[in-house]
Amino acid sequence: MAVEPTRTPRAAEPGAAAREQTRRRIIDAATGLLERGGRDAVTTRAVADAAGLQPPALYRLFGDKKGLLDAVAEHGFTRFLAVKQQIEPTPQDPVKELRDGWDTVVEFGLTNPALYALMYGEPARSTTVFRTGLELLMDRIRRIAGAGLLRVEEGLAAQIVHATASGAVLTWQSVPEPERDPALLVALRESMITTITTQEPAVEEPGPRGAARALRAALSGQKALSQAEQQLLTEWLQRLSA
Repeated sequence: MAVEPTRTPRAAEPGAAAREQTRRRIIDAATGLLERGGRDAVTTRAVADAAGLQPPALYRLFGDKKGLLDAVAEHGFTRFLAVKQQIEPTPQDPVKELRDGWDTVVEFGLTNPALYALMYGEPARSTTVFRTGLELLMDRIRRIAGAGLLRVEEGLAAQIVHATASGAVLTWQSVPEPERDPALLVALRESMITTITTQEPAVEEPGPRGAARALRAALSGQKALSQAEQQLLTEWLQRLSA
């Protein structure tokens, strides 16, 4: 009777936990190289050596270097979001809450300049974590609007907050260390606050009822709406202000 040759059993595929552990080790290694040597230091060979792996492991998990950098940026957003979520809401002073949030963004950027540049250097990058962080900012801006203290449209306000914070981080890094003046950061933050907020509430009564009354009173002089549109809006505002 023929004897079948002995077959060496195939090694079991690594489980999801082991795969995630390896993935995290690679991301940590790439993040360390990025922070120490900038983006050029993040090569597949250097990351593999730092993680104690062979380069093919990187390709299996991330596809290519761009995929790896995207994962590092996502990890950065996750870290950043955890920091932002620690800011205590201050419903009684939403402008102070925005100030505190701006300071947190800038501090993170100054502490992690290479990671911050990777996170925000590519406008096309938009992930779930990024959108969650943006929604936190929009929540703060809506609270300012709800208090009647927002001077500009909410979307524009968010862009101004982001632009001033990014500009503060990039400008600070571009200035020689002996010439860096913390007054620059304060001036940029306060110029942002002055641009998007007012010191006095736009309406005396907070909430939708006061806002509806104020808008209804201002409708008579506007020319952007047709007569039919104005009549419909007036009806809605009357119901809201009742």
